[in-house]
Amino acid sequence: MLARKNIDKLVFVPTIVLFILASLLFILGGGQLQATLSSILNWIDTRMSWAYMMVYVVNFLFFMYLAFGKFGKVKLGDPEDKPHYSNFQWGSMVFATAIDASILMLSIVDPLRYLQHPAFGFKPFSSNAYSAAHMLGQFNWGPMAWMMFAPATIAIAYVLYVKHAKVQRVSAAITSLQGDSRGKVIARHVVDFLVVFGIMGGIGSSVGMEIPIISKVLSRLTGVQDNLMLKIELFIILFILFAVTVFHGLNGGINRLSSAHIWTALGLLAIILIIGPTIYILNSETNSIGLMAQKFIAMSTNTLPNGGDSTAQQETIFYWGWWLSYMPVMGLFIARISKGRTIRQVLVGMLTYGALGCMSFYAIFGGYSLWLQRTGAVNLVHILNTQGQAAVVATVIATLPFKMIILALYCISCFIFLATTISSSAFIVSSFTSLHLDDGQEPSRWNRMIWVIVFIVFSFGIVMVGGFKTVQTVSTIAGFPLMFVCLLLLHSIWHMLAAKPKAVPVVVPQPVVIRRITVELPRAVRGPMILSPDHAN
Repeated sequence: MLARKNIDKLVFVPTIVLFILASLLFILGGGQLQATLSSILNWIDTRMSWAYMMVYVVNFLFFMYLAFGKFGKVKLGDPEDKPHYSNFQWGSMVFATAIDASILMLSIVDPLRYLQHPAFGFKPFSSNAYSAAHMLGQFNWGPMAWMMFAPATIAIAYVLYVKHAKVQRVSAAITSLQGDSRGKVIARHVVDFLVVFGIMGGIGSSVGMEIPIISKVLSRLTGVQDNLMLKIELFIILFILFAVTVFHGLNGGINRLSSAHIWTALGLLAIILIIGPTIYILNSETNSIGLMAQKFIAMSTNTLPNGGDSTAQQETIFYWGWWLSYMPVMGLFIARISKGRTIRQVLVGMLTYGALGCMSFYAIFGGYSLWLQRTGAVNLVHILNTQGQAAVVATVIATLPFKMIILALYCISCFIFLATTISSSAFIVSSFTSLHLDDGQEPSRWNRMIWVIVFIVFSFGIVMVGGFKTVQTVSTIAGFPLMFVCLLLLHSIWHMLAAKPKAVPVVVPQPVVIRRITVELPRAVRGPMILSPDHAN
């Protein structure tokens, strides 16, 4: 009994074994797997892009209707419940948990890719291409992306705080899968497996992309040789940081890391905006807002059936798969901190704190990167094509004053960003794989630490394969099955909100007529005195 209380039995031990085997395949296969993974990514881009696009369009329209319709007033809790966190605290935790270090690199590099392969048929390196390059990354990290966290968030929060039912796994919030029949039990296990698969793919992609970048940036600016040993040392540092954070749990480690995450992000953005080309960045962002509004529908349905340059489409499909892979873990986390808020408050909060926060990175970091290219200060596109993404990041940092201080702040931010997201993910996945948790109970430390190790090993395998295409493929594949989970969650949300409560017959008690017994006293003053039995006694 004591052992059962202290150590959670894992429901998905086969899942852990599967990811260890996949990690070994990546590590042993190395670069030889790149061609296979590239062909898989090409098949998804050409054959299944319509599915990704349509799921995101349906999801976005659904939650815009909820946010600004009658259901937006529904409170995720009882009428007297109040939000536990202030709006700023809530928004900071949402943003910090969702965004890892990839945005620090991609917001610098993505605009350069879009510049030489622009969307909408624009001529490469033209004025229109610069405008589209500054805007496209903000679309991929903007409102449609952040609304992909909403299906799991709203479904889980409604079941938790309105229906007052336990939700340990995403499958518990899917109404169509509830029941004791064998088919539904199997379906729930399949959904939970796909959720863990998606989370592992998203996290593996994040670490697999960012560790090589950090390694090369450190090598470029400090002179330390960029080799496998340096990457292993970085993995060891990450493991220690993850382990300490996850070991202390949600309130002892993850919340403190989230606060540090926000302040480092604001610090980096402020430095670039102040010492960089401030007016150019602000003008570019104003233009990008208008261009996004003008091209929003076209970008949301960009499947290119008649051919044409597909770089913009491939980037969007990659991001749509990546955001899908994080949907379950973010849904559980946001739901957990959203008690007492209305559906409208949660959705609008995700759009403001989340989408606007991400767009700020692309506005400022991307704007500075494009300004360096446009003014001829540095040919970043040539560096990207010949030396890779890490060289671009290192070059951009080197153009700033006090570059060593900026480098230190950048690397610290990368580790904090990664640690916040992955520690939260390990915490949530350990909840998925725990046999039973009581209200307010956290998964066992043993369970949490197992998943930290699995995350590190799986990510190291992706690093051994190498290449941005590998990261894109893993993210896209991981997100693919979660499209179906998303649709099931949308159906469950509508079913729960639209279902009218059953009328309970009210039994009105009939009035009870009490007939009192009276007696006559012989010694009355004037006639007989009628009293109740109590007075007669």
